[in-house]
Amino acid sequence: MDDDSGGRGLNQDGTIRREGSLSRVPAAFAPVVAAARSRITEAFDGTRLHSAYVYGSIPRGTAVPGVSDLDLLLVLRTRPTGADEAAARAVEAGLDADFEQIDGVGALLTSTDSVTSELERHDLGFFLACLCTPLLGEDLAGRLPRYRPTPLLARETNGDLVLALPRWRRRAAEAATDAERRSLCRGAARRIVRSGFTLVMPRWRGWTSDLAESAEVFARYYPGLPERIEQMRLAARVGRSPSADPAVLTTLIEDLAPWLAAEYLAVHGEKAPRP
Repeated sequence: MDDDSGGRGLNQDGTIRREGSLSRVPAAFAPVVAAARSRITEAFDGTRLHSAYVYGSIPRGTAVPGVSDLDLLLVLRTRPTGADEAAARAVEAGLDADFEQIDGVGALLTSTDSVTSELERHDLGFFLACLCTPLLGEDLAGRLPRYRPTPLLARETNGDLVLALPRWRRRAAEAATDAERRSLCRGAARRIVRSGFTLVMPRWRGWTSDLAESAEVFARYYPGLPERIEQMRLAARVGRSPSADPAVLTTLIEDLAPWLAAEYLAVHGEKAPRP
């Protein structure tokens, strides 16, 4: 393993090091995380909630007040119901309204069976074990393997980018406000940059969730495509500070993303189909 493996997000044995820690949460966001823990506990009793996690820039220590969002993963003991979805949306809305430090809240819902299933081992399982920081309950990472930056991980995390294109196009066509366009821009840009990074991850032999670094790692392996490199850098910028400019959305959704989806399938193949 390279001497700089620690700088590439790896443990000494070459497995991907878990990113994020509650100890890295910036002081400005500590009240947000504390409130999230309390409100999740109130919304889901012990018979429903198995564990909760926070991920993204806040536990990585890179969050910017007024710009960054709060990302949560809630793992239930059984498959989420409509009532669970409603409770999660209420938690999201309450936190977003009460804390000006954050620009939006997203709470993903899943179940223990799904996280630990063979089908999700190299997607949702990897996400929890390596990208999520425990907030409440038993840490399911102990039931999951150690992960390496392999082609299998690349395929199972982002080998379905092509499926996102129709949804993004529909949202772009229906967007009526700048807020809706910025929301789409943020989500699409982040997904594109992460796909661009995992496309070359096995060759780079490391892991990063930093958008700017991800774009530069991509650039290292596609030096003959300067236009794609600049588009990826644009995606990294607007993934952090989203734009409402329709031209930016067109560049991402109609130009960069289709090329990237085709390249991804050619290099790594298609992600295993989900039910």
